[in-house]
Amino acid sequence: MSFLDEKDTQRFATQLAAQPALKNALVKIHGDLGAGKTTLVRYLLRALGITGRIKSPTYAVVEPYELPNLNIWHFDFYRFNDPREWEEAGFRDIFASPGLKLVEWPEKALGYLPQADLEVDLQVEPDQTRRVLLKANTSSGSSLISDIDGRGAA
Repeated sequence: MSFLDEKDTQRFATQLAAQPALKNALVKIHGDLGAGKTTLVRYLLRALGITGRIKSPTYAVVEPYELPNLNIWHFDFYRFNDPREWEEAGFRDIFASPGLKLVEWPEKALGYLPQADLEVDLQVEPDQTRRVLLKANTSSGSSLISDIDGRGAA
């Protein structure tokens, strides 16, 4: 599927947010700088009910969010360099706990992250549209994308 503009990104995020399996999923989001990873996460968090400022965790590595009946962690491993940080920050415990984990730049933490339920790969095309590839790695991941109709993308 392709995103022609931010409205398509928002529609996709809204459809994904409506999936019950998302509440306890690990979603890895791949893409080059400027591909729209953080934009997708922001629309997804808004669709889930997060209000107020949504910060990129580029420097903090993780930003937690709390809703009634849902804990969410937004990770950005772009600046992740020190494996000791994994243990010291308690990331192992976070990934073992219930809730939604959204991970940008997962390849920077390769070997530490558990298997993702869903992987989203955003690729910028020459005309600046975004090609979106979805890969379900678990039955939960399959259920996340089974009801997405693709209309959020042209």
